[in-house]
Amino acid sequence: MRTALFITCFNDTLFPATGQAVVTLLERLGCTVDFPREQTCCGQMHFNTGYQKECVPLVRRFTEVFAGYDAVVTPSGSCAAMVRDHHSTVASHAGKDPRLSAAVQAAPKVYELSEFLVDVLRVTDVGAYFPHRVTYHPTCHSLRMLGVGDRPLALLRAVRGIDLVELPSATECCGFGGTFALKNADTSIAMCADKVRHVLDTGAEVLCAGDNSCLMHIGGALSRLRTGVRTLHLAEILAATEETPLPERPQPAQPPRCATRVGNPR
Repeated sequence: MRTALFITCFNDTLFPATGQAVVTLLERLGCTVDFPREQTCCGQMHFNTGYQKECVPLVRRFTEVFAGYDAVVTPSGSCAAMVRDHHSTVASHAGKDPRLSAAVQAAPKVYELSEFLVDVLRVTDVGAYFPHRVTYHPTCHSLRMLGVGDRPLALLRAVRGIDLVELPSATECCGFGGTFALKNADTSIAMCADKVRHVLDTGAEVLCAGDNSCLMHIGGALSRLRTGVRTLHLAEILAATEETPLPERPQPAQPPRCATRVGNPR
């Protein structure tokens, strides 16, 4: 099976360790993973803010770069949902362009990581070892658009040494939502404060999710409040073993006090 890693521009820029963890994990499971260097943004940010016409070259490029692969795996539910649910919409509004029409055919080959592991490779025990108390936040796109369900939890439950605890009100949005956090900052902060309170109620050492965008949002608040709770992408936990434990990920730098807007969780 020819498999490609779609890292996403967000992870490539801010969380490259997640992409490295995906490759480590898939290679351990017998996959040969390519990383097409020509890949760029999937167009999600443009699409969500109403710039569908500006998405056209991005959708065309995505289709060309990942053509010929049996599977495209990404550590991002939101970007996987963009490709599978919205690339066809962009193509349909772009006129008669055979290259864009091919995007519709390519979309089903794009998998969020947990989908690929459970549905394609048919594994839940990936040989991981992570002896820490962990809680899991299901991100909105993975939960509501992709319908990944309990696949990430099935993978986490099979990790040796883990103490997996349920997150209260887990399905509630963390308040990030890409540009939503910028355009509706006060609402976003209030939603994040609720999420942080629930995370702290679990007593977890680590908050896990399948999208680093949500982890960045929640992790920023956890860091500013000096809670000691760190955030890790699902891929990084699954890639950890007794022989190769997870290295410490640097936590976000403390912002200037005047820029800290999140109050103590209720």
